Amino acid sequence: MVRAHFSAAARASYLAANAVILSEAKDHAYRGSQRRDSWRRAWRSPRMTSWSGRAKGVALSSAEHPGIMDLIRAAILGIIQGLTEFLPISSSGHLILARDAMQWGLLADPHLNKMFDVALHAGTFLALVAYFRSDIVRLLSAFFTSLRHGLKYDPDRRLAWAIAIGTIPAAIAGVKGEKIIEEKLGTPALIAAELIVFALLLWLADRRGRKRRDIGSANISDGIVIGIAQTLSLAPGVSRSGITMTAGLMRSMTRETAARFSFLLSIPIVGGTAAYSLVSLIRHPSILPPGSASLFLVGTLAALISGYLCIRYFLRYLQTRTLMPFVVYRILLGVAILAWSGMHR
Repeated sequence: MVRAHFSAAARASYLAANAVILSEAKDHAYRGSQRRDSWRRAWRSPRMTSWSGRAKGVALSSAEHPGIMDLIRAAILGIIQGLTEFLPISSSGHLILARDAMQWGLLADPHLNKMFDVALHAGTFLALVAYFRSDIVRLLSAFFTSLRHGLKYDPDRRLAWAIAIGTIPAAIAGVKGEKIIEEKLGTPALIAAELIVFALLLWLADRRGRKRRDIGSANISDGIVIGIAQTLSLAPGVSRSGITMTAGLMRSMTRETAARFSFLLSIPIVGGTAAYSLVSLIRHPSILPPGSASLFLVGTLAALISGYLCIRYFLRYLQTRTLMPFVVYRILLGVAILAWSGMHR
C-alpha cells in the first residue's frame, strides 16, 4: 500500500517536472523566435520615434542613442559616396538606389535627407582637399599671380584658369535646375538608361582617345569642353567623374591625366555643392533628432576615408589599366535595374 502510494506520488512528481521543463523549453523557443524576427526586421523596419512635433515617423533606433543598425547604414552610405564620387559609376545614382533598398526612416524626411547629403559631400570634399592639398596651394598661387602678370605660357596658370572656367557651366546648371533634378531625374529607369548610355560613351573614348597629353598641357579650351560636359552629370546615373573623364579622353588626355583633371575640377563643384546646401538649410532651419549628430559624423568620416583611398588607388590603377571594368559594371547594373523595375511594375 505504501509502495503504491509512493509510486503514484513519484509519477505525479515526474509528470509535474516534465510539464515545467516543457513549458520552459517552449518559452525559450518563443523568445529565440522573437529575437530572430526582430533581427530580420531590424534592417528594413527600425523602431519609429518622433521629435519636435515635426518629423513624426522618422526612424531612429533610440531618440537619445542611435542604434548599431543606424550607424551601419550611415557608414555604408558614406562608403558608397566616397567610392562612387570618384569612380566613373555615378554617386548620386548609387545613393538613390541604396536608400531605396534600405528604406531608412531617418531619410524619409526630405529636409534631413538633404542634410545628410551635405554631410556626405563634405566628406568627399575633405578627401579631395587632403589628397590634392599641395596642388590646391600651387594652383591658387598661380591663379592670383596670373591676375597681375597674365598666363605667359605657364602650365599651372593655364590649369588654374581651365578649372575656374570649367566650374562655371555646372554651377549655373546646378542652381537653375535643382528642382528639376530632384523631382524628375531620379527614377530607376532613367538612372539605368543613363548608366548604360554613358558607359558606352566612356568605352568609346577609352578605346579611341589618343592618350598623349599630360596635365601640364591642360588649357582653357579643355576647361570649357570638359566643364560643359560636367553639366550632364547633374542627372543621377551619368557620373560626374565618368563624363568628365570621357571628355578628357576625347581631348587626347591620358587616362590618369583625364582623371586628375576631373578630380581637380570637382573640388570647387563638390565644395560648392556642400556650401550651397548648407546655406539653404540655414535659411530653412530644422531641429535635428536627438543623437543624430553621431550618424552625420559617421557618414562624413566614412566618405572621407573611402574617398581618399579611392582617389589614391584609382589614379595608380589608371597608369597601367583600362576603364573597361567600369564600363561592364555600369552596363550590368543598368540592365539589372531595368529588369527589377519591370518585375515590380
